[in-house]
Amino acid sequence: MPAPSPHSPLRAWWTRRTPAAGAAVMATGIMSVGLDLTGHETLSRIALVLGCAAWLGLAAEFAAGLLRERTRWAADAGTPGGLTAVAATTVLGTRFSALGRQTLAEALLALSALLWPVLTVLVVRRWKRRMPGGVFLCCVAVQGLAVLCATLAAAESAAWLAHTALVLFWLGLVLYGVALHLFDVRQVLVGPGDQWIAGGALGISALAGSSLLAADSARLYLWNDDDHGVLRAVTVALLVLSLAWYVVLLAAECVRPRPRYDVRRWATVFPMGMTAVATLSVSDAADVAWLRTPGEVLLWISVAAWLAVAAGAAGSALTVLRSTAPR
Repeated sequence: MPAPSPHSPLRAWWTRRTPAAGAAVMATGIMSVGLDLTGHETLSRIALVLGCAAWLGLAAEFAAGLLRERTRWAADAGTPGGLTAVAATTVLGTRFSALGRQTLAEALLALSALLWPVLTVLVVRRWKRRMPGGVFLCCVAVQGLAVLCATLAAAESAAWLAHTALVLFWLGLVLYGVALHLFDVRQVLVGPGDQWIAGGALGISALAGSSLLAADSARLYLWNDDDHGVLRAVTVALLVLSLAWYVVLLAAECVRPRPRYDVRRWATVFPMGMTAVATLSVSDAADVAWLRTPGEVLLWISVAAWLAVAAGAAGSALTVLRSTAPR
């Protein structure tokens, strides 16, 4: 079967993809992590395969754009959605580490660490007041690195990775404050989907905190009692704030329904899944057993949201393919 021409319907559909499409990998990857935490290994691996397939496709386009169309690449990379490349890579790396594939997880950490400063500079240069929810991806990307560093620190007993993760954790909180200052709060009611990242960024911050708590051991002795207490308190507070955002954003969806598909709806699914995963992780790391049940409920809600958005994406792709097909 010949490869599609540059003007084929398939190519036309693919070129309409925006940098925000990276949120689909983030959403699918966090579904895999959550399903693994709840013991649904088969479903988790299916989600991981789907996430990896999407990541490879986007990575190929990312590399091709960098080599062939640098002006367009820089324009796309400079949007808030450009940082999904970092966040998506760290989410997949975290899942591979849980599978025991530490070398692959290390490679993904190295790649995301190389991408992060470059993309952050491109994105920050375009910051202004009244930004959409994508502005919080600056926090998500940093906390994704923190989660992966802490996860690998626990897996490989590497104290330096844990301390690096701690620095990234606090940096992420600072960036969240900056992003909150720039965020247009009207997006809560009118945003197309990425307004949910305002809560998801706190969710991944809570996950980073729980990962730091879990990385400690008698062998490493990372934190003394005071450090552990502060880290635990901050982590629980971040989870509470993330859940509060969840309630506010869900209420806004009920008041102002936005059922039409938009690629930025993947940026709704990711925070929903991240809040669930953070709740499950904090339940274990902070020894708050009763959080387990709400975490599982939130996970299945996010799975339902993933299926709904995936159906919308498939329908949108089919419409584009039909409209651009030769007649």
